[in-house]
Amino acid sequence: MSSTAEEERGVRQDWEPEGLIEVWTLLEDDMAKLRNKSGANRLGFALLLKFFEVEARFPEGAREVPEAAVGYVAQQVKVSAGEWAAYDWAGRAIKRHRVGIREAYGFRICTEEEQAQLAEWLGVESCPVELSRDRLAEAVVARCRKLLLEPPAPGQVGRLVGSAVNTFEEGFCQATAGRLSATTRMLLDELVAEDVGGAEGEGSVGGGTAFFTELKADPAGLGLESLLKEITKLERVRKLQLPSELFADMSEKQVAAWRARDSKEYPSDLRAMKPQMRYTLLAALCHVRQTEITDTLVDLFIQLVAKINTRAAKKIEGEFVKELRRVRGKEGILLRLAEAAVAEPNGTVRRVIYPVAGESTLKALAAKAKANEARYRARVRMVLRSSYSNHWRRMLKPLLKALELKATTPSTGR
Repeated sequence: MSSTAEEERGVRQDWEPEGLIEVWTLLEDDMAKLRNKSGANRLGFALLLKFFEVEARFPEGAREVPEAAVGYVAQQVKVSAGEWAAYDWAGRAIKRHRVGIREAYGFRICTEEEQAQLAEWLGVESCPVELSRDRLAEAVVARCRKLLLEPPAPGQVGRLVGSAVNTFEEGFCQATAGRLSATTRMLLDELVAEDVGGAEGEGSVGGGTAFFTELKADPAGLGLESLLKEITKLERVRKLQLPSELFADMSEKQVAAWRARDSKEYPSDLRAMKPQMRYTLLAALCHVRQTEITDTLVDLFIQLVAKINTRAAKKIEGEFVKELRRVRGKEGILLRLAEAAVAEPNGTVRRVIYPVAGESTLKALAAKAKANEARYRARVRMVLRSSYSNHWRRMLKPLLKALELKATTPSTGR
């Protein structure tokens, strides 16, 4: 067995002395099972016994057993480690050894009927939430251990996982297609149809292959044209009338995986599929894209408002900087105030500051600053409204409509 295969089976090959002692030490009961055994059979039985205790299965070959474990166990049974290479993996002795080890741990061989039950269990419990076939295989081995079953060989486990996945997908596709109305199924078919009214498929809600390609694409960036395209895209997806609870009982990871599968398919491939599989792939794509497009529009809305406000603020800041520079004697007054404060930091305002800049002057400066701040905010709002009315209105109105924003009334506690 190759090292790669060993890693896939999860067999640990690097053992520190502490680990060897903890896991591979033969106890008194273990040693009792070695009576009447010698040489390669004695070492082979001991290694299979401890391996089964760790992995709940037998090794596929000699190389799967860690070398460090071979040496450590050989010392305990007083047999040369080299005898491990002489152990007969196809003889009658190893068959008797396996029977005895299964009985010692209370395990039994997994029958075909039990394998079918494992596949059914896997399809119900694990396939809806797990995509990795390797982890599904690990789940089968763990289930066997729990049921005291010796798991099938790796190849059989792989076939068992494949059968469970196929059964799950067939049931998932059947259930999904059953939740779609006849109208929705027709519109989904139009997404991948060869000929739909008009060159761009504009004569149909489904939109044809042109819209199918457009649906999978992300927006080019912030701008009136790209935003309006996304709004149109969202409206067309909504017209497919997908049920809101279509995938309510399915994990988001699983739905996203089906969406990814659909994204890699060409319209011709989808047309050639069985209807239930085609509807499920297209529905998953449209369901996920509807959420993604809505999120994109929210992001664009936030960027849009920030851009409008930033442009208005920058414009007014420029105007106010010029105006503030025209305040007569402002710099001189501030300089004298700073010098007086530094010279007498413990002095009172009336004694130190007022002689430099009178009380009336300070009140006038404060009033002017306050008035400038209020006027600044008012000017920003005015410029913002002006920008909105000229260009941004074309974005905001359809955007707000597409997002279906709803006001919420705070609870009054009654």
